[in-house]
Amino acid sequence: MDAGRQRGKTKGIAFELNKNAFLYLMAVPGLIVLFFFNYLPMAGVLIAFKNFDFGKGIFGSEWTKPIFNNFNFLFTSDTTFRATRNTILLNLLFIASSTVVAVGLALLLNEVRKKTFKKLVQSFTLLPFFVSWIVVSVFAYSIFAFDQGMLNQLLQWLGLSKVNWYNTPQAWPIILTLIMVWKSAGYNSILYIATLSGVDTSYYEAAEIDGATRFQQMRYISLPMLKPTIIILTLLAIGRIMNADFGMFYGIIGDNPNLYATTDVLDTFIFRNLRVLGDVGMASAASFYQSVIAFILVLACNRWANKYQNGSGLF
Repeated sequence: MDAGRQRGKTKGIAFELNKNAFLYLMAVPGLIVLFFFNYLPMAGVLIAFKNFDFGKGIFGSEWTKPIFNNFNFLFTSDTTFRATRNTILLNLLFIASSTVVAVGLALLLNEVRKKTFKKLVQSFTLLPFFVSWIVVSVFAYSIFAFDQGMLNQLLQWLGLSKVNWYNTPQAWPIILTLIMVWKSAGYNSILYIATLSGVDTSYYEAAEIDGATRFQQMRYISLPMLKPTIIILTLLAIGRIMNADFGMFYGIIGDNPNLYATTDVLDTFIFRNLRVLGDVGMASAASFYQSVIAFILVLACNRWANKYQNGSGLF
């Protein structure tokens, strides 16, 4: 009986491959890229447990003694805890604020009936996503510079004293969050707009007949329809929560120790240690630490999502 069941499964797989052969063939290039750029480099995790020697390579380098020696600096340094805390808290701020603004933007654009105006607003909100972080850092400096910054000039015009923003660490989580929202909200709203465009219009027509206002239609029809998409995109974002945007932080903050208290994240911490110490093993250990924490967070949040609404998780 087991043999017959196995033959049935084999025939089912063969039938599926034969039926959708062209679709599977289209997926082959993507699978090849995924293998070479995502799975094959995973062998490099061995560097975290080795005294890496460029001459001997990954597999020829000797193992550390003890095996977790490269991790010692991570768990004996207060800087590691600070960088981990900043990475998680800042990314949580980015995820929450970007999601709220992107969903709000999608809901408002969904209510716009004039297509020309709708496309114009979408274009303007999407444009910042394509501006490089180097250009954004120039904009930020022109706004927050102490002497010639536009914000300090405005404060002086209002009769207030200037603020040395690049020496005020407590202000930068808010500043970075505003910059991230400005840059990514338009792009993040695309999927939400696409989801709303697929909602059956009969729901809105029935609600309108029942006397529902536009706001009530948004609250009781549009927003519930967006809930599965919001959960999935949030889970995907949490999967990258331990990977801060290095271009953003290094471009805007740079090597400014005055702001490390609130802006030093794991990516800049690893880069700084690699540049100063030149120890590839330690840098690889820090990256491995990032991956493990992110993996645990994804599992926990995915479990919560499935408990909140059955089938809402990624797996």
